[in-house]
Amino acid sequence: MMTVHEVGKLTGVSIRTLQYYDRIGLLHPAAYTDAGYRLYDEAALERLQQILLFRELAFSLKEIASILQSPDFDRERALDQQIRLLTLRREHLDNLIRFARELKQIGGKNMDFSAFDTKKMEAYAAEAKRQWGHTDAYREYAAKSKDRTKESEKALAAGMMQIFSDFGKIKETDPASAEAQALVQRLQAYITDNYYVCTPEILKGLGAMYAAGGAFTENIDKAGGEGTAAFAARAISVRCG
Repeated sequence: MMTVHEVGKLTGVSIRTLQYYDRIGLLHPAAYTDAGYRLYDEAALERLQQILLFRELAFSLKEIASILQSPDFDRERALDQQIRLLTLRREHLDNLIRFARELKQIGGKNMDFSAFDTKKMEAYAAEAKRQWGHTDAYREYAAKSKDRTKESEKALAAGMMQIFSDFGKIKETDPASAEAQALVQRLQAYITDNYYVCTPEILKGLGAMYAAGGAFTENIDKAGGEGTAAFAARAISVRCG
């Protein structure tokens, strides 16, 4: 067991913050001394690590509490998401550093603002939050999927991959073409019919996530060939702005 002072010294988290986390139910101590001082065990410290990782990724305390209290919370899955988000943040920072160095070299005349784009991070973070049940979309998905069998889930997933396979067949064409936009509409309708209402805003976020790398990009490219995810994302961007 560690005292609140020892935890503060070990983690860099202030005693006042630890007290606040206890007060709002985010991180309770494992026990109290006879004098009423907080004591933290290994499990509490592991939970604190999760809290700090989510805080680094700009999740609110309310969002973190909901995630950690979720009945299907999976530490390994959460770590995978955190690693992906931290990787995206590192890439973003690398782009900013490169951009700043270029500005220094050319005298501040570069009008390219793409280095400031955070859409990939925001899209992945939104999907991570959705997966833990913090949006209407996730709750709708949970309601629609609660009675499905594994076989029906596989069939739905195969249907989704078929759409991406069709994207792959036209990936060398104009993403603004009628054929590409028809596929975007088909994808949006498929998600709405089988998972949750796919608004233009949600679809835009999904498009950014499809092209952000990682498992989503790999699976889509596996279905339609290399470059399919990027093409689908561009087609979605045409539709959603």
